[in-house]
Amino acid sequence: MSRVRVVNEPELLERLRARDEQAFATLVREWSPSMLRLVRTYVSDRAAAEEVVQEAWLGVLQGIDRFEGRSSLKTWVYRILVNRAMTKGARESRSVPFAALAADEASSGEPAVDPSRFTREGAWASPPRRWQDQPELALRSVETLSAVRAAIGTLPPMQRSVITMRDLDGFDAQETRNALEISETNQRVLLHRARAKVRTALEQHFGEADEAVHA
Repeated sequence: MSRVRVVNEPELLERLRARDEQAFATLVREWSPSMLRLVRTYVSDRAAAEEVVQEAWLGVLQGIDRFEGRSSLKTWVYRILVNRAMTKGARESRSVPFAALAADEASSGEPAVDPSRFTREGAWASPPRRWQDQPELALRSVETLSAVRAAIGTLPPMQRSVITMRDLDGFDAQETRNALEISETNQRVLLHRARAKVRTALEQHFGEADEAVHA
């Protein structure tokens, strides 16, 4: 099966609107893993998450003729996906519109980093560790990825979505805020807070690993 040239969007859209099964099947194969990863930040059960992804693709197939191209195809597909995830999510907070949820998380008074890590003058008392200076730790890629995913799983809903799209799936800032329908400011604040929390979790993970090695 030939690979769909996703970058050539006009041609791809033409093929999808013509109900080209090969184009649609290839797109599903290429995008579904990242779609499932995003849904899993809202739906813990894998089977339920896979159902959300299937429903999203059905929505794409049914709505492709109405797609006006005001955003990229990928942004439009992910917007359908996150809307399905909202209605399927088990947590009560999922019934809140993403924009309102993002604004609430971004405007909360929580610090991105534990205040105890700063001196009274505002300097670092306990600075972040530089992973590039510890190559033996960087080699633990599988363990590190597991730690990252575990840390992301503890984040508030919108922080989970933003960091998953930006750092795991490679979306840029504009694609992320368009898909989630949030403001540029909220996207930036949510990503900053999410990254800070994940970094703190990794520091703890690597610290525990060091202790185990030297025990």
